[in-house]
Amino acid sequence: MSFGPVIDELIDSLRVLPGVGHKSAQRMAMHLLERNRVGAQRLAAALQTASVEVGHCERCRNLTEEALCRICRDVQRDPASLCIVESPSDVIAIEQARYFKGSYFVLGGSLSPLDGRGPEQIGIPAFIERMRGGEVTEVILATNPTVEGEATAHYIAELLSGKDILLTRLAHGIPLGGELGFVDGGTLSHAFSGRKPLENL
Repeated sequence: MSFGPVIDELIDSLRVLPGVGHKSAQRMAMHLLERNRVGAQRLAAALQTASVEVGHCERCRNLTEEALCRICRDVQRDPASLCIVESPSDVIAIEQARYFKGSYFVLGGSLSPLDGRGPEQIGIPAFIERMRGGEVTEVILATNPTVEGEATAHYIAELLSGKDILLTRLAHGIPLGGELGFVDGGTLSHAFSGRKPLENL
């Protein structure tokens, strides 16, 4: 069903959001037009401003409104510990845990030749340039536990092979509070391969 070119364009535009299909986009559009015109205008203005003013940090490639992001400007952070993540949302997740106090490098994806994402597309040249500074002594590979994420972690590990850098990988396994009977085989395999001596727990 067509509502007219303007409404149809709004619905199609909302479908660019991840996980939003035609029905969901249609519901969102109807809600904004019928019940919240002020909210619709605020959303449009915020999207317009963000699309123009938000770019990538010159140092870590995180999203920022300035040349350097808040984390890279923080002198309390440890520049010797560098955490490699796939996306800015990964930075948010790690920061919310309030444990890591080092710096980041955001790849902007993972290696996937079938999707046209090679080393150039995920910022590997910028990463190599970052490593030339000599201040990084530990690289933490925090790519996702997917086939592409594992391939990306392996590729970066190969790049750093032979260098005097501690290379670590985030542990993947059984979630806190989880039960073995509900854990899938892949997660269990990661848990077994990443097991530690009891005294190190």
